[in-house]
Amino acid sequence: MAEKSGDCKCRIDRVETTSDTLTGRGGLAPFVQYLLSRKIVDLCAAGFFGFRRNSKGITVHEMIKQILCFFMDGTNLSISHFDELRSDKGYAAAIQTSQGDMASSHQVKRFFAKMGVFVFPIFRRKLRQFFRWRLETEKPECILLNVDPMLMNNDGAKKRQGVQPTYKRFKGFLPFQVSWGPYIVDAIFRGGSKSGNHGSTVITVLKKHVKLIRECLGEQIPIVVLMDAGFMDQKIFSALEDAGVGYVVTGKLYGDIVERADGLPEEEWSLYVNKKVHWDITSFIDQRESWDTARRLLFLRRKQEESGQTLLACMRPDTVFYTNIGMGARIDTYLQDAGLGKWKECRKLASIAHGRGSDELTWRAAKEFGSEKLPFKNFYPNAAYFYFMVISFNFYESYKRDVGEDIIEAGMYANTFRRRFIDVAAKVVRTGGQVILKVTESAWERLKFIVLWERACSSPAVSLTG
Repeated sequence: MAEKSGDCKCRIDRVETTSDTLTGRGGLAPFVQYLLSRKIVDLCAAGFFGFRRNSKGITVHEMIKQILCFFMDGTNLSISHFDELRSDKGYAAAIQTSQGDMASSHQVKRFFAKMGVFVFPIFRRKLRQFFRWRLETEKPECILLNVDPMLMNNDGAKKRQGVQPTYKRFKGFLPFQVSWGPYIVDAIFRGGSKSGNHGSTVITVLKKHVKLIRECLGEQIPIVVLMDAGFMDQKIFSALEDAGVGYVVTGKLYGDIVERADGLPEEEWSLYVNKKVHWDITSFIDQRESWDTARRLLFLRRKQEESGQTLLACMRPDTVFYTNIGMGARIDTYLQDAGLGKWKECRKLASIAHGRGSDELTWRAAKEFGSEKLPFKNFYPNAAYFYFMVISFNFYESYKRDVGEDIIEAGMYANTFRRRFIDVAAKVVRTGGQVILKVTESAWERLKFIVLWERACSSPAVSLTG
């Protein structure tokens, strides 16, 4: 007797449609509840209510909620995807929107087309408000700010206003950004030809953030700014010193600096290990010709590669950093009072400087969450798209920490997060005057879904002042 293939009781004989409300994005429900319970959507919509000039169409509040969910979902970040979402009643139910209020791609395009130069102060104010909220929520003992531009490759774009040649030899945008840990707390959207240290932007931005931080956490809170060699500028150094702010900035390897380091006796060098890479490190006071004051310089010479391969003296790459920490300035007092006196040591400062590599992972995470390529031809709609992407990214990071604590790894990248916590099969039913989202028992247990939901519902409203 021939052996049958498979179990005939489990074999699918035909396929049919169902009138049940089903969705593959059940994980969006707790995120939407998080936005609504904290009244985040209301706060994000402030400043845009003038866009709706008559009662027709969807509200600004609903439009912004759908844009935030659009980025959080991340399945397809083209504007035309709104048409697919509009016809999906399961998706509409998951984000707590009636299907008749779902936005079409044309409505979204018209919304972005209304954006003009005024978008910059509105969105940057929202980023500062978000920063204030996280400071008051997390109450850190010290603030490390990372300042750097973020390259956005739009080389294949046709006739994009603002797409210009960048220093990486492709065309794109080069927004200037400030990050604090996993959050982007300020951003200025710019064309690709702008340098990182353009005009007085850096000083103006940092002064605003120092003021905000001290309003939230007190005048004595230690603030340290990390920057690369593109910001090695005495004007920036002097402004930070006058404000009592510390800095660790990558320097340039001038010949006289290398000669001076080569002439130092062996006993002035010490060993510094960063992960598996070994360095010789020392520090001395240096003053460039155009500077009116001397500053501390850290000199690092790589001694051994991560593989354990020892380098010949003539082949060791050198790195230098400038800092005002450890020179008796106000920042030293602030660090000492905060119990961070060891930050004045060479090895600790080098570790902080090398930590910029981890901070720049925030840029990578933001690009993975959203997209480098922007959809519109005009500059200001693309600027608005960029800012909504950054704001959505920040709420994605805060959601992981506020709602997903001990459930969602804080460092989890967006694609992994979406596959595990957003792409959840669910059924929406209406019974007894209630709307109920049902997930499978395996998802219920694996994701601790009830915990996520209860934390999202119990969230206090946020007051994003400032």
